[in-house]
Amino acid sequence: MDLGRFGVWTFDFEDQPAARMRAAIQELEDQGWRAFWIPERDGREAITHAGYLLSCTTRMHVISGIARIWSREARWTHGASLLLADAYPDRHILGLGVSGARPGVKPLTAMVDYLDELDALRTPNPAPAAPVRRILAAYGPKMLQLARDRSAGAHTYKVNVAHTAQARQILGPDAFLGVEHAVVFESDATTARAIAREHLHPYLATEYNVAKFRRLGYSAADISHGGSDRLVDDLVFWGDLDTVVEKLHGHLRAGADHVGVQVIGVRPGQSAMPHWRALGEALLP
Repeated sequence: MDLGRFGVWTFDFEDQPAARMRAAIQELEDQGWRAFWIPERDGREAITHAGYLLSCTTRMHVISGIARIWSREARWTHGASLLLADAYPDRHILGLGVSGARPGVKPLTAMVDYLDELDALRTPNPAPAAPVRRILAAYGPKMLQLARDRSAGAHTYKVNVAHTAQARQILGPDAFLGVEHAVVFESDATTARAIAREHLHPYLATEYNVAKFRRLGYSAADISHGGSDRLVDDLVFWGDLDTVVEKLHGHLRAGADHVGVQVIGVRPGQSAMPHWRALGEALLP
């Protein structure tokens, strides 16, 4: 998957009307961005959302980061992704993920079952000339192995550079590895960390994310009370543009193919576009 080395990863479009989203993604495409990552969080259904953004652009790749397997049955994911692959060849990437623990359900088992059902489906819908491309949200070794064996690769979220190196070892040299990383354009340490802690709070308060951070090597003390400076600085890069850009390149040096940059700290009602413009000038060829 040729997405370029860097893309835009954002929650912002969850809160914007269609016209504003259209204008923003068209400007990003004009700037030279080739990859745009969207989540599924506040009610915007991931595949419909992707289809709208693809319809607004001519070259941009839109990646679901991620479409939750709990949100739709496999047959509807199958049909929707076939249509997008047919309508927008090689521009939609179906990112699938478990996104949250369910009592009595093992995430790996749930994902295997979902993929088995997807791959067994037959449909009268026309087959696209370009195949559906999918990746899996993965963190632990077994899910990364599944991403390697049953998809084009993996998407990681809220991990440090050391994890990127570990993930590359598990995935091998050929599978795609796309890493999300949050950034704050603020050089005052106290202010930057306060913004980062507000962003990280939901992740530090959920059991499965806490377990992930413990496996990354952070102690209970690192995770409690809003997160230690070490954890915050590893998971949210902050500083001036040159500092942030250098830190983002750390994921590429560790083995990532692509980094989806999530700009945080934008005040309500304002746009991240000025930051995306600056990042584009610094990161894009």
